[in-house]
Amino acid sequence: MKVFFKQFIIAFIIFTVIMIPVQIMINRVGEVRIFSGEENLMKDMNVLIDPNSPFFEAFQDSQRVNILVLGVNDGMTDTIMLGSYDMKNQHVDVISVPRDTYYPRKGVTTPAAKKINAIYHSSNSGGAVGTATAVSDVLLGMPIHYYAVIDYKGVGNIVEALGGVPMNIPFHMKYDDPYDKPALHINIPKGQQVLNKDTAIQFLRFRHANKNSGYQSYPEGDIGRIKAHQEFMKSAFRQALGFNLPNVARTVVANVDSDVDVGIAVKIATKAMSLSKENIQTYLIPGYPKTVDKASYWFAKDEEVKEMIEEIYSISDETDETKEQNTEKEE
Repeated sequence: MKVFFKQFIIAFIIFTVIMIPVQIMINRVGEVRIFSGEENLMKDMNVLIDPNSPFFEAFQDSQRVNILVLGVNDGMTDTIMLGSYDMKNQHVDVISVPRDTYYPRKGVTTPAAKKINAIYHSSNSGGAVGTATAVSDVLLGMPIHYYAVIDYKGVGNIVEALGGVPMNIPFHMKYDDPYDKPALHINIPKGQQVLNKDTAIQFLRFRHANKNSGYQSYPEGDIGRIKAHQEFMKSAFRQALGFNLPNVARTVVANVDSDVDVGIAVKIATKAMSLSKENIQTYLIPGYPKTVDKASYWFAKDEEVKEMIEEIYSISDETDETKEQNTEKEE
């Protein structure tokens, strides 16, 4: 039973990208799968891959499980991450998608609705499936096998089960909003510390200091916040693998809402037993900020997105290796 719990929690740590703001309930496995597929491991997790994608063959042949993690707050996707677990090479790659990523849709006219984080609560092809479709599109057809929808209360419970998450806070995070419901008060001193249930939620919710307060904000704005979330995720990952896994497992089971099939999770968990705490790499969708019609957007750069995917899927290396093999045959 102890081994089962260890396998089970490792699987869900991978699937939920180490529990960035969540509310996951395993006993509420969804009936809707993102893109269609059968039910057994790699062949059983077949997803529809766009044949027009420049990486069609690489996506089709890869032994990767990709899961979209949506951190939801007040009906909006406050955090969007895609976790990709390479079962063959025992590696996890995490791609952060800025919530302001420009993604216009048919029939959408307001500036705010053209942001990718507006899709989740949209009545027109929204929700997790709609968001997954958009993220896959931005990532040039990268397949998405499962999703996990998460809120701050869930992540607080998991942090508590972990015994806290060690973090080096780069500056004094101070912010007050007495009009929020409930009122929001963030006060985390600078320096190395272990974030508990409450301070972890404060850390994840912090965006900027109050105007004219004299306190510091992220120098890079929302991009700086994304990088901070990635550091939190990596620290939680290391903490989870070295902690009381059965206890964490019980908390995850009580706080998870995902369409990950339990049987598939256990099968993949057996492959993840040798996963190292250090085998995790984070990425940010390449792009640039720009204001259009008084709205701030993040515009993805397709050519650089392509280079990022080539790095994650080792496409360039495989191509070079094939060329070398062909050259040797010719000689």
